[in-house]
Amino acid sequence: MTDAVLHADTREIVIDEVFPHAPETIWKTLTTGALMARWLNMTPAGFEPVAGTRFTYQTSAAGAWDGTIQCQVLEVVPGRLLAYSWKGGDAGNQGYGSLLDTIVTFTLEPAEGGTRLRVVHSGFVLPRNETAYRNMSGGWTQVVGRIGTVAGEQG
Repeated sequence: MTDAVLHADTREIVIDEVFPHAPETIWKTLTTGALMARWLNMTPAGFEPVAGTRFTYQTSAAGAWDGTIQCQVLEVVPGRLLAYSWKGGDAGNQGYGSLLDTIVTFTLEPAEGGTRLRVVHSGFVLPRNETAYRNMSGGWTQVVGRIGTVAGEQG
């Protein structure tokens, strides 16, 4: 084993927020491609909220990586849970665009006056994914806020 493997640490990003919207509204916001594109600022290509569905997001390329994020829906409990893999990067890249193999999970629970949304993006291996972890930690906080904004526009 190398020193890098011995010192690897796995991290996750966790955001927990309560929105004044019905679970059905939050679910629709999380699982409708056009709405996903608005809160994530990336359009999902091929997304369907069905386990096994493969889809992609496109972001900025870096080095040997073309910027494509490969995803697969892992679990769906309508109105309650959506989990998908989030893979990208290239083993030859350092920093932005390094190899990333993670999972994003959205869990919804009814809460007084609305819905509790818990977002967990897990599997960041440090130090390799330090840049992604740092950038996405702040990014997910902004994204979750936009989920609430987009949900509020649904009426």
